[in-house]
Amino acid sequence: MPQMSASSSQAEKQSNNVSRIPNGSTKSKKGKPKNYASEGVEDNDIFMLPASDFQLLGLLTAIAALVRLFRIYQPSSVVFDEVHFGGFASKYIKGRFFMDVHPPLAKLLLTLAGWLAGFDGNFDFKEIGKDYVEPGVPYVAMRLLPALMGVMTIPTIFLTLKATGCRTMTAALGAGLIIFENGLLTQSRLILLDSPLIIFTAFTALSWTCFTNQHEQGPSKAFDASWWFWLVSTGFGLGATVSVKWVGLFTIAWVGSLTVVQLWVLLGDTVTVTPRVWAKHFFARVFCLIVIPLTFYLGLFAIHFICLVNPGEGDGFMSSEFQATLNSKAMQDVPANVVLGSRVSIRHHNTHGGYLHSHNHMYPTGSKQQQITLYPHKDENNMWLLENQTQPEGPDGPIKGLNAWDTGEPTFIKDGTILRLYHSVTDRRLHSHDVRPPVSEADWQNEVSAYGYEGFEGDANDYFRVDIVKSLSDGAAAKEHLRTIETKFRLVHTMTGCALFSHKVKLPDWGFDQQEVTCAKQGTLPNSIWYVEQNEHPLLGADAEKVNYKNPGFLGKFWELQKVMWTTNAGLVESHAWDSRPPSWPILRRGINFWGKERRHIYLIGNPVIWWSSTAAIGIYFVFKVLSVLRWQRGFKDYEDLSFKRFDYEIGTSVLGWAFHYLPFFLMSRQLFLHHYFPALYFSIIALCQIYDFATNRISALGLRDRPAIGMSGIAAILALSIVAFTLYAPLSYGNRWTQDSCKKVKLLSTWDFDCSLYPVRMSDYSISSAASGAVAPTKAPKPAGGNAKQKKKDANVTPQPAGDPHVSRVEKVEYRDQDGNILNEAQVKELEGKVSFETRYETKTRVIDSEGNEIQEEAAGADGHAPPHPDVDRLPETAGDQPDDDGREKPATASPEDDIGKEKSVEKADDGKPRPASEPQEATR
Repeated sequence: MPQMSASSSQAEKQSNNVSRIPNGSTKSKKGKPKNYASEGVEDNDIFMLPASDFQLLGLLTAIAALVRLFRIYQPSSVVFDEVHFGGFASKYIKGRFFMDVHPPLAKLLLTLAGWLAGFDGNFDFKEIGKDYVEPGVPYVAMRLLPALMGVMTIPTIFLTLKATGCRTMTAALGAGLIIFENGLLTQSRLILLDSPLIIFTAFTALSWTCFTNQHEQGPSKAFDASWWFWLVSTGFGLGATVSVKWVGLFTIAWVGSLTVVQLWVLLGDTVTVTPRVWAKHFFARVFCLIVIPLTFYLGLFAIHFICLVNPGEGDGFMSSEFQATLNSKAMQDVPANVVLGSRVSIRHHNTHGGYLHSHNHMYPTGSKQQQITLYPHKDENNMWLLENQTQPEGPDGPIKGLNAWDTGEPTFIKDGTILRLYHSVTDRRLHSHDVRPPVSEADWQNEVSAYGYEGFEGDANDYFRVDIVKSLSDGAAAKEHLRTIETKFRLVHTMTGCALFSHKVKLPDWGFDQQEVTCAKQGTLPNSIWYVEQNEHPLLGADAEKVNYKNPGFLGKFWELQKVMWTTNAGLVESHAWDSRPPSWPILRRGINFWGKERRHIYLIGNPVIWWSSTAAIGIYFVFKVLSVLRWQRGFKDYEDLSFKRFDYEIGTSVLGWAFHYLPFFLMSRQLFLHHYFPALYFSIIALCQIYDFATNRISALGLRDRPAIGMSGIAAILALSIVAFTLYAPLSYGNRWTQDSCKKVKLLSTWDFDCSLYPVRMSDYSISSAASGAVAPTKAPKPAGGNAKQKKKDANVTPQPAGDPHVSRVEKVEYRDQDGNILNEAQVKELEGKVSFETRYETKTRVIDSEGNEIQEEAAGADGHAPPHPDVDRLPETAGDQPDDDGREKPATASPEDDIGKEKSVEKADDGKPRPASEPQEATR
């Protein structure tokens, strides 16, 4: 009996120290839950909001639609990166393969919007300022997709803030800040990827916030329908975000880090979480947060490959095996063994530049012998006859002629065999000598040419030794003798010891923009590797062993494309006129010039009130965190206060999202732009609203919780300031009319480099300018009275000037800036001369002034490079930075074989094979 009494007394004591909280978990009298449930967390189910919240949400969404869709048809010409993303839609509809550094989801959605609106893919989006209206492009429908996604961001942030426990008016504040943020507005009204990226990032944040709310309520909510719904939704959100841009990897890192924290807390709950329950939590998160996003991502690339079945400009990035899966790029099975007398095409292994090629055109310098190039398309000029260094012996001595190896037994070409390569079309042999190439004039490179004539026996400079690269060859037989596709080999010139070589250098117009081939004495191994693709021989009949490219399958194509995307993305390091670095983004030091035409301009700039307030909020949290850690180290019990603890965790979660979407950019050397900060901006706005809600509603020590009127007044003031700032900068966002004075008044920083002088002095000048442009017809420029032919050609291309409106000068403005974008005055420039190097930044703004000093607006102001194209997307293989038109370096491969054949034949007809630039240089592929 005494033992029973003691046991009963102990149970009664425990019962007195433990009580139940509303979510079903237990807690001690001190208020701390006895399981992994978080203290002070309520069920913030967004599906259970009162009707008044949904009515307010509907009103905010309607306002967002009005703001986002206002004059969405304006401008009616191509703007900034619409050059690329609109062009991708054309390629999807045509099924032409392209390579882009971004995953396909947003581009597929834009294509779908255009296709549903009747877009046939015939508009090329080639240049900024190109008109949409006359060719009938459904550009408004295509812009509607990102605009509507921008609208959906408003209810998403409202619900996210409600899910964190914020008041309705605080959630409305967050929605209002997104509505009137000029940068997000500008980006969401155009055919661009950032609006889809933001909405999917926002949806992921909403789903994860709702799941976290369910999780923090403890075991009573685990694995129920709502718990699973939000966890699965998070997985789909992660998959969609990373399928728009790889910036989604930062979102995955954010969710992943918080998942690790959750699992760690679960591991510490020894009361309700058994090892079996913990494993269930673990695998549920693995499936939803890894398997679902990965499957979604793979599925988008499967659709991508299904749509792009035809060759296009982007297939030059890919391997031969990949290219063989495209229509018209596949080939029939070919004989496996390469023998003496085989007619072969030889392909370069490393650069994917194409086939060893020659044509009846000569080098303009050097030996002036026939050109040898790398050509990206199948053509009869790619075919070479493989000859031994001596003719085969017959009963009456050596057998003469090119068909000498067509009888008897086939003779394998083994490692070390010395060959001559005969170009059947032009009756010349592959040749090299100690002469510098016309373009790459390095001492370690020799010219490679085609030399000889029909019946000529050749000379010792025609001899090349076959060196099989066993480490790259596939199969035992391929390591012993030449086999089609399987054997990778070098061709070493026996007289000079150099190896046949090609690299990422394009020949100028006289070489038809084809890739240079040289003989390199110290060439890198990958660039001197070749293999046989086509193989024909009379002795290799239908019963001969055949080979073909291995089909890489979906996973092989997928993985290869990921590697190419990564390499290309990392290679975007050249300077751009409107790039910026991460330190400048939170303080909004510089924007991006998107478009300019008819004295109207679109310049991507954020709302300074919203931008700087959200940055201040991040700073407030960092100061709070530093002080709290210092106080904790000194023994203060701040974390025993519930509001203090929830402030740290809830706002810390949002700031962590900001950090994950911002700080990684400091590690990147590639081109970066202001719009890369938008996902981080979204999280900073959430943090700003949460801090405001804590200050006015949840922290009793400040005294504002009992004075709701102060909190409401603060929200009204912040929104009013934001709307005023939004209105002031709206002309830059919408491309509306503006005046010089209005522009100058709102230019708060000198680093905001939109040019106010491009606007008229008065609004009435717009009507005068429109009337003048409609009434005055351009006239042809008068022919010069004298001068040489070169001068005449230059003058003939001068843009015609309107009659009766002569100008007296063109004033060219040269600006010097430091590494942060600050404009330097003459004294500063003079002081720096000789100490630093100045780099040109691709932009020239020319103002035309009449006799009275008034500016004349040129018709093509927007298309002449006022907003240079964004290189963050589709680039042609091996394309380099800006070079002179005729220096022959790093030019893109030709788009189609018809272009090259046409150019070659035009030269043949005009000059009987004499080397000179193509007669129609404008046809060259850009």
